[in-house]
Amino acid sequence: MFRTPDGEEIFIIDGHTHFWDGSPENQANIHGKQFIDCFYAYHTALSPKDQLWSKEQFEKYSADKMHHDLFVDGPDDMAIVQSTYLSEFYKNGFNTIERNLDMAKAYPDRYIVNGAFDPRDGEKAIEYIHFMKENYNIKGVKLYTAEWKGDSRGWKLTDPSAYRCLELCQKLGITNVHVHKGPTIIPLDKDAFDVHDVDHAATDFQGLNFIIEHCGLPRLDDFCWIAVQETNVYGGLAVALPFIHSRPRYFAEVISELLFWVGEDKILFGSDYAIWTPRWLVEKFWNFEIPEDIKQEHGVDLTREAKRKILGLNAARLYNVDVEAQKARLKDASLAVAAE
Repeated sequence: MFRTPDGEEIFIIDGHTHFWDGSPENQANIHGKQFIDCFYAYHTALSPKDQLWSKEQFEKYSADKMHHDLFVDGPDDMAIVQSTYLSEFYKNGFNTIERNLDMAKAYPDRYIVNGAFDPRDGEKAIEYIHFMKENYNIKGVKLYTAEWKGDSRGWKLTDPSAYRCLELCQKLGITNVHVHKGPTIIPLDKDAFDVHDVDHAATDFQGLNFIIEHCGLPRLDDFCWIAVQETNVYGGLAVALPFIHSRPRYFAEVISELLFWVGEDKILFGSDYAIWTPRWLVEKFWNFEIPEDIKQEHGVDLTREAKRKILGLNAARLYNVDVEAQKARLKDASLAVAAE
């Protein structure tokens, strides 16, 4: 748990993490190398120098390291692991739900593991959603609309095949739909991450929460104009938040737009581990103040209450996490380890 400089304990749910294998041994082709190299470029460009990893470590890390970075050295109380398959680029997938669940089972009460589906799989996608719900009781999915499959270089939430999958998710109670709508990663196409399909889908599926990861960047305006009218559209801060270090005024402008249009109740913290580690992100976010001129222009402020919501309480609400009960479980587990 994160403790503020004045002693307040803040409950943290890291809404966007990964347990990937981008190693050369798992790369199926040049595109697998391009993808992990692009991730590493984000890591090196936006991280503090003392937080940089070696390329080899970045490509594939252990479950123990992830646990240490998130929960021991890091401030997280819980983390949501987003499954991303990228089967065209990686022999065994990039980070499949099976890989993620195998990692998570060693650390009970820490991880929420989300599934994934590709509507281009047709009936197999429908069967797979049933399988994940029945066997893993998933509460959410991560969707990658720019993922390649055969000759296809992307799909839309509004595709008829996608609607069949979303209808099933709503029926089964898989209510949290995390959609990558942000910066492109080579070799994926930027336009395949466009946010406009979110508007239609969010209107038609009122029983689902659409968490738009990366807040649509670089399409922030389009995202905000959608999210302000769609009550079930949320913004995930992964990728946006690291600018707090390298370009703090840019981050101030982004978070001010989000607070103005989307509101503090619909913004979620995510470190995007392992591109970035959460400790420095949370510390800088908690201490961050919006410059006075931007604050006055937008008529917003990043208050302590807003920070509490963004860092954990909003995600807890979406995933039905009883915060006080979870705190008690983690405290009991910590005491048990200390007694060993």
